Amino acid sequence: MITGILMSLNDHGWGNDPKRGGGGRNQGPPDLDELWRDVNRRLTGVFGKKSGGPGNSGDGGGGPSLPTLTPGQFGGGVGLLLGLVAVVWLASGFYIVDASQRGVVLTLGKYSETTDPGLRWRLPWPIQTNEVVNLTGVRTVEIGYRGSEKNKVLKEALMLTDDENIVSVQFAVQYLLKNPQDYIFKNRHPDDAVMQTAETSIREVVGKNRMDFVLYEGRDVMAANTQKLMQENLDRYETGIQILAVTMQSTQPPEQVQNAFDDAVKAGQDRERHKNEGQAYANDVIPRAQGAASRLKEEADGYKARLTATAEGEAARFSKLYAEYAKAPEVTRQRLYLETMQQLYANTTKVMIDTKGSGNLLYLPLDKLMATAGATAPAAESAPDRPSAPASAQDSRDIRARGALSRERGDR
Repeated sequence: MITGILMSLNDHGWGNDPKRGGGGRNQGPPDLDELWRDVNRRLTGVFGKKSGGPGNSGDGGGGPSLPTLTPGQFGGGVGLLLGLVAVVWLASGFYIVDASQRGVVLTLGKYSETTDPGLRWRLPWPIQTNEVVNLTGVRTVEIGYRGSEKNKVLKEALMLTDDENIVSVQFAVQYLLKNPQDYIFKNRHPDDAVMQTAETSIREVVGKNRMDFVLYEGRDVMAANTQKLMQENLDRYETGIQILAVTMQSTQPPEQVQNAFDDAVKAGQDRERHKNEGQAYANDVIPRAQGAASRLKEEADGYKARLTATAEGEAARFSKLYAEYAKAPEVTRQRLYLETMQQLYANTTKVMIDTKGSGNLLYLPLDKLMATAGATAPAAESAPDRPSAPASAQDSRDIRARGALSRERGDR
């Protein structure tokens, strides 16, 4: 409807179209009556008013004349049109926020409020606008590669370690939004800030560690430290972003020195193997040596304790003997002499020799006789039926022994 009216008002009959107007009116404005009749015809077609027939025209033809609109009727149609436009304009303020999203309403370009999920309404444009932000969707940035580890980005991947070696590090960062207001208004390109912060953080972490730590045992520690450092920087920038995880994809030396690095790794492995073998040998020898040393120490401590106790006992015994000696010196000396001789003769070979008598018995080997008597006693028990030695020989030996003893006593 509006288009038809505007087409009528913007008709080229203002002297620019040779097909409209009279033949000679090429430079002047069109007839106002004709223009008004054209507008009436178009409005009649829009609102359902039918003309009297094909012969009816606004130029006063032969049929019944077409009903025309007065200026008051024309104003009522424009009011209806404006009301319809107003309804459409107000309806444009409705918007839907999903469960995983949050709405941010701006009033004249300034933050106004954050809306929860559901059907929401705001003042239409240009008074208010809205932004819908996904909070639960996990976003990912890749550092050192794109899509696959083979598609390396050397400018991002190559880093310098603490021992001045170059390593290639590839990792991915997963994050989501925790504050829509900060994400939209506090930074111009927050997603780019995540990528730049990740690269800065990993370079700082790698630069504080040695190459072996970066390539092998330190990957998990590096990921945790990088995540912590990234979160601190992003919170300081007020990006409204929460880092979920930092995943290390690959840590390796540059391709140009890969062969030399493999040789160095093999040499290091051989070194560790020899070191482990030496440690195993030490673990076998050292405990045994420590056990032997402990045993010797215990024996020495026992020997020391025994000697100490013996010395203390001897000292106590001497003290008691001295007390007795003070009471009866002669008896005590005689007793000590006899005890000493008993101890000496108990462990020595004893031979008795008659030096004063002229008998046939020159010496008497008592120890051998006792040993012979001890050996013949078991033999006699084992063979009781064996005949004993002649009584005459045994009696003669006993008689000679008694004679020698009697002579010795007589001499004394």
